[in-house]
Amino acid sequence: MAERKKRIVVGISGASGAVIGVRLIAALRRLGTHETHLIVSASGAVTAAQELGLTRGDLDTLADVVHNVRDIGAAVASGSFLSDGMVIAPCSMKTLAGVANGFADNLLTRAADVMLKERRRLVLVARETPLNLAHLRNMTLATEMGAIVMPPVPAFYAHPKTIDDVVDHTVGRILDLFGIEHGEIARRWSGLADEFGSRAESKE
Repeated sequence: MAERKKRIVVGISGASGAVIGVRLIAALRRLGTHETHLIVSASGAVTAAQELGLTRGDLDTLADVVHNVRDIGAAVASGSFLSDGMVIAPCSMKTLAGVANGFADNLLTRAADVMLKERRRLVLVARETPLNLAHLRNMTLATEMGAIVMPPVPAFYAHPKTIDDVVDHTVGRILDLFGIEHGEIARRWSGLADEFGSRAESKE
């Protein structure tokens, strides 16, 4: 049998941080390890236009396959469509609520529901602050069902100099969760001794 082509579904919802999903898709294309399937919500397209100046057409050119968020009959809506998992980056609290409560009213939340029922990796880059109790409970529900909730928290130990550094670190950590080797998109911690030399030695 021919080896199955690796695939990852990438969703972009309406939360702030569209650059994370865009940079993730770009990294996957550059690495060439997976066929990418993109789903952008209507709000996600609005946010990408406002934050990045990208049209819906610009977004569509980034992925290998693009699915309409209203197309509930798309291939990714079925568990028989094999993939290695899904990332929603960024993941709005509305989308998180839909995933956590099984409210698959569009292709984005349906595809995520498929990942959960098929026990495939689902990463939710939840983007909101501060968090209310509904947000926290929905994160708990999603985690209990097998999703990984990964807020895009800056890694200050990596000494980021620009917003791009912060975004790249998040993208690298997402790729790590899928076991995708990416070089140094995300700077890796190697211990205090390597970071600070003799300053890490005991003062005793």
